[in-house]
Amino acid sequence: MKSFFAKIVAKIVHKKTQKWINQPIKTQENTFHYLIQKASKTEFGVDHQFDKIKNYEDFKKFVPINDYEGLKNYFDATAEGKPDVLWPGKPLYLAKTSGTTSGAKNIPLTRDSIPTHIKSARNALLNYVYETGNSNFVDGKMIFLQGSPTLNKKNGINVGRLSGIVAHFVPKYLQKNRMPSWETNCIDDWETKVDAIVEETKQENMTLISGIPPWLIMYFEKLISNTNEENVEQIFPNLELIVTGGVNYDPYRDKMNQLIGKKIPSIQTYPASEGFIAYQANQKSEELLLLLDNGIFYEFVPAEEFFNENPTRIYLKDVELNKDYVLILNTNAGLWGYNIGDTVRFTSLEPYKIIVSGRIKHFTSAFGEHVIAHEVETALQNTIKKFPASIIEFTVAPEVNPKEGLPYHEWLIEFDEEPENLTDFEKELNSQMQELNTYYNDLINGNILRSLKISKIKNNGFQTYMKSLGKLGGQNKVARLSNDRKIADEFIHQNLIK
Repeated sequence: MKSFFAKIVAKIVHKKTQKWINQPIKTQENTFHYLIQKASKTEFGVDHQFDKIKNYEDFKKFVPINDYEGLKNYFDATAEGKPDVLWPGKPLYLAKTSGTTSGAKNIPLTRDSIPTHIKSARNALLNYVYETGNSNFVDGKMIFLQGSPTLNKKNGINVGRLSGIVAHFVPKYLQKNRMPSWETNCIDDWETKVDAIVEETKQENMTLISGIPPWLIMYFEKLISNTNEENVEQIFPNLELIVTGGVNYDPYRDKMNQLIGKKIPSIQTYPASEGFIAYQANQKSEELLLLLDNGIFYEFVPAEEFFNENPTRIYLKDVELNKDYVLILNTNAGLWGYNIGDTVRFTSLEPYKIIVSGRIKHFTSAFGEHVIAHEVETALQNTIKKFPASIIEFTVAPEVNPKEGLPYHEWLIEFDEEPENLTDFEKELNSQMQELNTYYNDLINGNILRSLKISKIKNNGFQTYMKSLGKLGGQNKVARLSNDRKIADEFIHQNLIK
């Protein structure tokens, strides 16, 4: 019955989605005016003269681009329980996130914004049902690897991780299908939690599994070890769908397929505490459909201009294909001119589709090369196609002052299956990087940098590193790139390099 009704609802949702897809600019402009009008009497709205804002050009004059620190006074007042600060009333929740520059952040989730998170996650699945006709997975068990749903009270507001907060909103018709149990989901220690999930789920008819790839891999490995089976397919023969988010799935795909025992459909999503931004809408492409009717008005700043004094600032109607933009959000949770920290690249303008190309603060540019995540991930995938290998995790850092020779980029890679010839693999990887980044190519040819070097990481090295930071599990992930040696030196300090 669930499978039958899922197809009906999927058709309804598809029609609604097509309406805003066919009117993208109007949809975003309507969202803009709604947000300004709704927040005009808030503390932020008064401080920034929302009553004078008639259009986007006015908005740019009165509202600067901000990060968490720039809005911290407003966030602090909100967390203290003061109403009408960034958005009318008080937030229902504060989503606690781990900030790289501001420490722990508390991002407000309001009565208006919470439903958009739930709707978007649901629509990602229903879009898959509509596109493929496959809805059988809704009749089986579903695992959601997520943070603890245990919430704390702070000045009358519930505080917790986003994934734990949304666990409270799983529809009743899915509650019987959902795993793990509430008690297991509340376990804080990630390794203990995954062990408990393995015990609870190994005998079940699992049809859908959701989580970020590194922690899915950890779960699958423990599951196989516990059951002494060859792969996940033998344990869950009806597993039909993987749903991922938080990081690019591509670097993990081969390892996932190996653990599962077959290729399996996947849906990539782009959720964040600040808003649910996009999801994969076509199984033939890993581009993400930018969600334009989600209570978010998007702005974009060309990545190469972002640190300029007066960078170009545009909205959807002026974006260009294949150009990296810093993503700026204005939301019905009360975020204004908010730099989420990600860079995106448009791959289609009809409809508007994106890929996440990196983090504006996560790059390697010790010599002006500004290498970004999309480039290193693409280079690695292209190299693996020529020199087969399986990667568990990796990160890249500059070595500016080597003991001898020219500086270089150090790639710290945890292989599941190493290439037959690591030297050839390194050469091809370096060649791929030269093709993808002209500045890097110039530095290599100009004898400023020498060819990159791969340092092999011990088994479970990245898990050990994350555990040492207290960031094992949940939505935590390793930075793809650094512009210093902090991560690389920590791997050396912990003796995690082979």
